[in-house]
Amino acid sequence: MPMQVCMGATMMCSFGMAPSSLVVLPTNMVFTSEMPDANIMDNIPLVNIMPFGMCMSPANPMVAAATAAAMGVLTPMPCIPATVAPWVPGAPTVLLGEMPTLDDTSQLMCMWGGVITFVDPGEVTVMVP
Repeated sequence: MPMQVCMGATMMCSFGMAPSSLVVLPTNMVFTSEMPDANIMDNIPLVNIMPFGMCMSPANPMVAAATAAAMGVLTPMPCIPATVAPWVPGAPTVLLGEMPTLDDTSQLMCMWGGVITFVDPGEVTVMVP
């Protein structure tokens, strides 16, 4: 069953070399475990989507240039996310700030060909005795 995504969710890019955490600004005023919940518009590079270490996508111009300079040997370069479209599909039946909420089955596409997915939704269930 899909879970709501909130601040601190762990993500991975198919061309990235390290995981990253989702940053959600508290603009929608909805919280899970005291962390702001996300909707499909929480997709802004370097605001919501932080770098994934080094990028290995040959479609990334920095990687392509470094690879050409290395005589064709794939040369990873620092990741700068290039996400221009919202997360898909989100949870269309649950709205947050007039947009579908973000669940852990959603994906985000990077212009350089990477697919960003969730490893952990960031929700924490606290068990009280």
